[in-house]
Amino acid sequence: MTSKDHLAAEAGPRGEFRRQQNRFTTPFGPGDGELPVEAGRYRLIVGNLCPWAHRQLIAREVLGLQDAISVGVVDPIRGEDGWEFNLDEGGVDPVLGIHELREAYLAADPTFDGRPTVPAVVNLTTGAVVNNDYHRLTNYWEVQWAPLHGPDAPDLYPEALRGEIDELNEVIFHNVNNGVYKCGFARSQQAYERAYDALFETLDQLEARLATRRFLFGDFITDADIRLWVTLVRFDAAYHGAFHCNRQRLTEFPNLWGYARDLYRTPGFGSTTNFDHIKRHYYSIPVVKSQFGITPKGPDEAGWTTDPRREHLSATPDEKFLRRS
Repeated sequence: MTSKDHLAAEAGPRGEFRRQQNRFTTPFGPGDGELPVEAGRYRLIVGNLCPWAHRQLIAREVLGLQDAISVGVVDPIRGEDGWEFNLDEGGVDPVLGIHELREAYLAADPTFDGRPTVPAVVNLTTGAVVNNDYHRLTNYWEVQWAPLHGPDAPDLYPEALRGEIDELNEVIFHNVNNGVYKCGFARSQQAYERAYDALFETLDQLEARLATRRFLFGDFITDADIRLWVTLVRFDAAYHGAFHCNRQRLTEFPNLWGYARDLYRTPGFGSTTNFDHIKRHYYSIPVVKSQFGITPKGPDEAGWTTDPRREHLSATPDEKFLRRS
């Protein structure tokens, strides 16, 4: 099934975008049938273009899991049969020895006929995908993988706040993270406008929330900040133009823009961001691709390094992470 076929397969009866469900959702943990937590056992496959994959790169770096989990990166331009390892020598992932990510999906399920997605966690022993559940992966890195965290790793998913974080994450996912895709991949004006209205209504609410808080839950960064940020960092570079999310730019939301810049200069956020891959990917998608293959030169990335001046909103201005006691 080609990329265009997949776009058609994910369209609902009223022209709305319906994202494919994740196929491999076995959780990490010590229980029967769960995936064991073990350094060097898995390879995390990502695309620098992808917000769902970007979440994992941020959490991995913030939590100090770089030595425990290796990373492979696919080409930002999707091939006809899915993601390819064209960035590596010989077009083959140096660890997995495969050219297409689909091969790892077929190693897990020979009947798989869906869209191979990133992020994907691959078992290095079998070469098979064992988890592509981007909804829960950061939570696994935060909780189940805690024994392998680096020294002084922060608590991104504090137990006392998990209910509130999950509730906000649901809103952010449906209206913002996936909301921009609902705008960009809509196949009717009505579906597009519903998604557009929900997107900007939620951004307005988040703008108001961040007027008095440095981060979504106050003084410290949590899992919710990672999930929101990966969409914000792509907003002006891709979604505003390519996906018609054009009521206003991120830079025109004073609090969201300051918040996004604050996180950008936090280790793990800006350091894992690749604007070139982001723009090359989104402007290559069939529904938005330029007739002449042109990728926008802007916006000016220099704005991301300007001082957001939000420290006054935090009771501990020099500390961004809640450390475990």
